[in-house]
Amino acid sequence: MDILSRIAQELEAGEDERVAELTREAIAQNLAPKEILDRGLLAGMNVVGEKFRAHEVFLPDVLLAAKAMYAGLDLLKPLLIRDGVPPAGKIILGTVQGDLHDIGKNLVGIMLKGAGFEVIDLGHDVPPARFIDAATENGADLIGMSTLLTTTMPVMRQVVAMIEERGLRGKIRTIVGGAPVTAEYAREIGADAYSFDGSHAVERVKRLMAEA
Repeated sequence: MDILSRIAQELEAGEDERVAELTREAIAQNLAPKEILDRGLLAGMNVVGEKFRAHEVFLPDVLLAAKAMYAGLDLLKPLLIRDGVPPAGKIILGTVQGDLHDIGKNLVGIMLKGAGFEVIDLGHDVPPARFIDAATENGADLIGMSTLLTTTMPVMRQVVAMIEERGLRGKIRTIVGGAPVTAEYAREIGADAYSFDGSHAVERVKRLMAEA
């Protein structure tokens, strides 16, 4: 088994120290940072995402795998920047204003990072304008909004409307999710996509990026 396959395997097992050790070895062997990222870290995280979607692993397993991924990614980041390797896309993420729940949103963030996206997490109770300001300030491709409360769902509509008002429609796309949110509601408010879990969010975001 080559070193990149071993990195992927140890990441799947949530072995952060081993992932860091093997990543250092791969760097010392002069393997391209992007290859280590794609065939090692992201390959392992993709498997974890697929297993999570199939209910073969659960949230604690995903969190351990994410910790292992960050252990390797911290070593690779300076090299990726040096080589000018861009992320798969840049995403603003947050739970909308009036809602303090963030477990689901955090999981989506982990899965997106595991798929190679740069995620800027605004946390919870995020006002509509903050989403758009953050997206424009950071040159983000997409805004992801989450809520667990039906009473705060209209905030998602406000964000989509504000994007339209600022003339950013098509430049900044939106994806919404959370327990009370449906695909029908996403269409109704004009959001570009809807997701029901972390793995599905990655699929939908990849599709939106490809369409863009």
